[in-house]
Amino acid sequence: MKRLPVELLQNFMQTVFTRIGVPAEEAEICSSVLIASDLKGIESHGIGRLKMYYDRIKAGIQNPNTKIDVIRDKFATAVWDGNHGMGHVIGERAMQTAIDKAKQFGLGCVAVRNSTHYGICGYYAEMATRQNMIGITFTNARPSICPTNGVSPLLGTNPICFGAPTNLPYPFLYDAATSISQRGKVEQYAREEKPTPEGWAIDLEGKPYTDTNKLLVDLVKQKASMLPIGGTDELSGSHKGYGLGTMVEILCASLQDGSYLNGLLGQDEMGKPAPYCLGHLFLAINIEFFTELDSFKKTTTSICQELQKSQLFPGKDRIYVAGEKEYEIEQTVRAKGVPIIPNLQKDIETMQRELSLTMLNL
Repeated sequence: MKRLPVELLQNFMQTVFTRIGVPAEEAEICSSVLIASDLKGIESHGIGRLKMYYDRIKAGIQNPNTKIDVIRDKFATAVWDGNHGMGHVIGERAMQTAIDKAKQFGLGCVAVRNSTHYGICGYYAEMATRQNMIGITFTNARPSICPTNGVSPLLGTNPICFGAPTNLPYPFLYDAATSISQRGKVEQYAREEKPTPEGWAIDLEGKPYTDTNKLLVDLVKQKASMLPIGGTDELSGSHKGYGLGTMVEILCASLQDGSYLNGLLGQDEMGKPAPYCLGHLFLAINIEFFTELDSFKKTTTSICQELQKSQLFPGKDRIYVAGEKEYEIEQTVRAKGVPIIPNLQKDIETMQRELSLTMLNL
């Protein structure tokens, strides 16, 4: 496994985006979102996802030039149409608009339709925490998750993200799918040539599915499903993950009159590739409209620290809060570089060859 310096890798990603038609300023946003994922050790959503965007733009199902139509804009709220542009650009601008509205009204909320994959949710929540606000974002995704007591993949992994400022070196930052694992983690296992852990996915007969490469094919064909948080049974809490995933689907489709469930397959009526039509929701909460910022940070920090210092489970040596591990991983990645496994190296080499680039010596 090789490691590449963070700045060099981000410059490479930015160059790839510009070479395939993304305007320079917007390419910088896209590369910033991707490198933020690599810095946090979320390998499924950083450089590992670059080839996906590259292929979708080449296929004509994602627009490199992002044109946003404002459908509604009233006081603290707005509804946008992303016209299948770059999800990272749409997301960055939507969250900044939510933050600007929160400065004026205490709350700011932007709902988006016809967008594309926007990377890690945490990037947008952290935009708010850096301005001493609470940041919340949701997105729906292409179908891959079955409902409780079902086997058909209908819901996306539909993540929930919540960020709050603290007095710690990092914000409290919860960013997780409403399924047992995000689809990108399965893609990462495919690159690593590892089986999918048992309990993550099932076939149409409800049997465990662990063949990673075949699973990725059958998810597209709707012959397999990944599972909501809680697995297959209500006794283990399956209905909770299913309910949360459905909540995200409503927030990312119903409010903005957007697409949902099988409308996010990325296929037209003839089964040919088509835009994914994703929906997002961005919410910023201005803490100072509710309480003193210092008081909020003090209480939030105390909550985190009391959890961290509580009694350990036998055999465990540490309790973390959301955002803590990622902060520590970032220090390591900045010092040592981003890990590049062999199959990811092949994707990078393909893009370099097709774009006549020589930036990365692999």
